[in-house]
Amino acid sequence: MDDFNFNPLLLSIPESFESNRLLIHTPLWGDGIKLNEAVIESINELKPWMPWAQTIPTVEESEVVIRRARLKYLERTDLMMLLISKDTGQLIGSSGLHRIDWQSRKFEIGYWVRTAYSGKGYITEAANAITNFAVQELKANRVEIRCDSRNIRSARVAERLGYTLEGTLRNEKCAVDGSLRDTMVFSKVRDKEF
Repeated sequence: MDDFNFNPLLLSIPESFESNRLLIHTPLWGDGIKLNEAVIESINELKPWMPWAQTIPTVEESEVVIRRARLKYLERTDLMMLLISKDTGQLIGSSGLHRIDWQSRKFEIGYWVRTAYSGKGYITEAANAITNFAVQELKANRVEIRCDSRNIRSARVAERLGYTLEGTLRNEKCAVDGSLRDTMVFSKVRDKEF
């Protein structure tokens, strides 16, 4: 990095952008009810993969998630983004840039989709738009997608977008059921895939 004293709080980051079918925006006060509805509808599909989806949240708990995410976005420590269907106005999932290293400009994309919108290419579309956002707006040098090796659908998103499978970290962490899981690490790096 050319400036080791870089402070990400000084970086102006857009709070919304669009893809073909999606409005992608930062969490805003009041979005908790939309998040809550999507999580409740999708809880059975989220449970195997998401530690935060082990119990059904209340609307208030979902609003707290939104407000914390908003603060983290403003602090530039985590960039959660909500995925809104342009056609219906419905929250169809969440994504964003996590585990940020500003010095090296490394970001990890995470994502989940509402059950009613699963299998329709929305997450691939969102992850592609967020990859481009990271490269163009944040000057990313590296973008990763990590997933449990058993989560084939998540891995396929990375493959469809041309991410390189760098390897599988064996027994890397505990899955939500307590078993040891292997983690697949996919990436795109500047001067090679961007």
